[in-house]
Amino acid sequence: MHVTEVDMAGFAAGNSFTLVAEDPVGYRARVSPERVATRLLPEGKTLTYAQLDDRIARCAAFLFEKFQARGEGFRVAGLGRNSVDLLVMAFACQRIRAIFVPLNWRLGIGELTGIVADCTPELVVYETEFEAAAQALKNAAPHLAILPYLGGDGSLDARLAQTAPMKRLRGDADKPAILLYTSGTTGTPKGVILTRRNLFYSAVNFSFVGEVVPGSVTFCDLPFFHTIGLVAIARTTLMMGGTLVISDRFLPERTIACLNDDEIGVTHYFAVPQMASILRDQKGYSPERMARLKAIFIGGAPLPPPLVDAYLKDGVALVNGYGMSEAGTVMHMPLDETEIARRHGSVGFPAPLIEVKICDEEGRHCDSGEIGELWIRGPSVSPGYWQKPEQTAAAFVDGWFRTGDMVRCDEDGFHVIADRLKDMYISGGENVYPAEVEAAIGSHPAVGEVAVIGVADDRWGEVGAAFIVRRPDVNLDAETVKAHCGERLAAYKRPTHVIFVDAIPRNAAGKPMKHVLRAEWKTRSAA
Repeated sequence: MHVTEVDMAGFAAGNSFTLVAEDPVGYRARVSPERVATRLLPEGKTLTYAQLDDRIARCAAFLFEKFQARGEGFRVAGLGRNSVDLLVMAFACQRIRAIFVPLNWRLGIGELTGIVADCTPELVVYETEFEAAAQALKNAAPHLAILPYLGGDGSLDARLAQTAPMKRLRGDADKPAILLYTSGTTGTPKGVILTRRNLFYSAVNFSFVGEVVPGSVTFCDLPFFHTIGLVAIARTTLMMGGTLVISDRFLPERTIACLNDDEIGVTHYFAVPQMASILRDQKGYSPERMARLKAIFIGGAPLPPPLVDAYLKDGVALVNGYGMSEAGTVMHMPLDETEIARRHGSVGFPAPLIEVKICDEEGRHCDSGEIGELWIRGPSVSPGYWQKPEQTAAAFVDGWFRTGDMVRCDEDGFHVIADRLKDMYISGGENVYPAEVEAAIGSHPAVGEVAVIGVADDRWGEVGAAFIVRRPDVNLDAETVKAHCGERLAAYKRPTHVIFVDAIPRNAAGKPMKHVLRAEWKTRSAA
């Protein structure tokens, strides 16, 4: 058994961190070396904390030997689906003071090329499925090294077997450790800097709100290029000494089989609303087995009330939350089925290490019940964007990060996300928040998905256009939608245009890509 040696000298000084904060896998390898750390599906292969720690130490040594001349802070990008190897790379980079950049494999070559040009990595490690994309990146940046390490072909095993494990290098807790490129609902991804300190406190926040403990078994089929998968799920689980079950993608049949498996014993599952809806339609869906979960944790998009109620009827808490690449977990509903049933649409209270305030356009505090922009601060909040000082300066005011999300808080301290500030439109002089309109439309049982945007109108300045996906095998027309809204919304909030589509374009976090819908509306209008 190998456990990474750590030079503890100087940990009390300045920005130094304790072992659990700086290197959570190394800590767990000391205190519970034989506990199962990871399980990979569908193979079922497991690694103990001692084995995972040894793998990370060997990978760190390999990267250090190859790129130490670049100095602290060189970038290593990963292009691949969820795997143990991807996590090994992330933790290995942290041990040698490099920066890990998980790339979104769903992006096109042009988008990936733009990200690589922005963060200028020395190396891209990739899964063989994405060899063509990796070669295209190499062609665009000849200095770039590309290596086919990721995946189940054993190539990384062979290289690491020949490499001796190395000690972890002591690093500054406030230096960048990960760059997460924002999912780009606006079409312009930015590199969010996450420091070692940010990562630790982000994991602490979710460990509290999600009640993650050493006996927890979390299942992750959300991508590791997103903060939910890489930080909230993976890092929290490994820091707390739980078992992380990894699937390389969301396959409903595989997910249901895993959640039903008594031997695996999943306690925590994470999804976007569309995934949770799909699972209920699977042949193997079992309310009795699903009810064993502590909860299904939801993020990325608003939760339709009928979906929440359907799961609650089966004894499953569908727990709504709110977070972002810049801060990780920000808010979460309590794990209380009564409160969840009472407060449809709420994202609950702030996480324990996050401060929040709601401000008007001048930065003044809003009263209870008023809608304003959410400002946050705390040790999990990013210091800014990679190589973008102007955008960083615009996002922060006196240490507070302006989220761009419009929120209201009730007298009991529960928060509701009204909408993105940039998505708000003005109709006849009145502010309209599309999320409120989407919630009203989504409450109709025939609506599967909905996204609302503001579009130009000669009379009112702007009006709403609702893009709707019908549920399977149901009839729904525009007049029915408008009548449904008429019972629930003020006249100026009701959509003027109703467009039925086969799917809502969404990013990896499940958020509607409204810039795509706006482009589609322009095309439709021109036609």
